[in-house]
Amino acid sequence: MMDTKTKRSRGILIADIAIFIVTLFIDQLSKYLVRSHMQLRDHFDVIPGILQVFYHENTGATWGMLKGQTVFFIFMAVVVCCVLVFLILRIPDGKKYIRMHVALTLVLSGAIGNTIDRVMKASVTDFIYAVIINFPIFNVADSFIVVATAWLIIMVLFIYKDEDLAFMNLGRAEKMRRTDAKKEQEDEES
Repeated sequence: MMDTKTKRSRGILIADIAIFIVTLFIDQLSKYLVRSHMQLRDHFDVIPGILQVFYHENTGATWGMLKGQTVFFIFMAVVVCCVLVFLILRIPDGKKYIRMHVALTLVLSGAIGNTIDRVMKASVTDFIYAVIINFPIFNVADSFIVVATAWLIIMVLFIYKDEDLAFMNLGRAEKMRRTDAKKEQEDEES
């Protein structure tokens, strides 16, 4: 029979996978709908003067940087995704880490969503255009990445303590565990 910690770990992993699948599906469905119902550069107002759906295929990064560097973007996405999966699997199981699980899973989902586009058609389908600020056209995956990354930054700066994040640093985490164990032993002896 499984102990409580194993059940909790399995439950968190299942939640991570469910979040990943649902958000990836939303991203890919939104891009499919735009590609199948609009012609390139077609647009319509969602909120006049504020927000448009504007169909654009992006072969670069934000603001069109590094256009045509598909192999580079795919390589970087694979590296980033490997790091994200590694971190997601290392996050402790406690309730205080649920937000971190969600945020890292959203970044992973967004990265995979855009990578699927690059692999399948050498460009990323963008369609959300904030007219009011003339912001570069983006997509749902970009939104997941940006919002979750901002959320991670806020958590790291204002919510988590250094010791809460020790799991991210392999050598330091092990050293901290040994130091903590040594301190506990010294406390018991005195």
